[in-house]
Amino acid sequence: MRVISGSAKGTILYSLQGSTTRPTLDRVKEALFNIIQNEIIDAQVLDLFAGSGALGIEALSRGAKFAVFSDKSIQSVDIIKKNIEKTHLKEKAKIIKGNYLNILKECEEQYQFDLIFIDPPYADNIAISAVEEIISRNLLKENGVIILETNDKERELKNLSMINVNVYDLRKYGRVNLIFLNRKG
Repeated sequence: MRVISGSAKGTILYSLQGSTTRPTLDRVKEALFNIIQNEIIDAQVLDLFAGSGALGIEALSRGAKFAVFSDKSIQSVDIIKKNIEKTHLKEKAKIIKGNYLNILKECEEQYQFDLIFIDPPYADNIAISAVEEIISRNLLKENGVIILETNDKERELKNLSMINVNVYDLRKYGRVNLIFLNRKG
């Protein structure tokens, strides 16, 4: 796993060992960032369920202004810290350990984001809850984008239809689906 482009291009990132995490593949990450390339410069970013922090770090490397990284795992938080230091992006990053609901509540008082990456453990079935919380807490800027990574596109699309968001793009890369969302009206 590496940083694909920008100021930290080519940096090999530390990753978590074991089966509890599932890093976004470089080819998926590259395709994702090609799609959102015009949204990145000076963006405020939230990397929810950050794992190694690879998505938020890629955004910072490509010109995002600031990123909040969050994960409930202490091992993930430790890896994110190491990766932020290795890429020399520490001054543009904040790392928060905790449950996603508590993190979103904490962010509500301080931030509004241009880009939000949601890549939760697939088996936890919490992606829709995270999107609902983000919208209800007004954490997504008016022209902001949420990118949801899932292995069950149909389940997520069915549940997203009940939230105040538009699905404006869908991409499939093997078993990985990327769902791009923005605010309705």
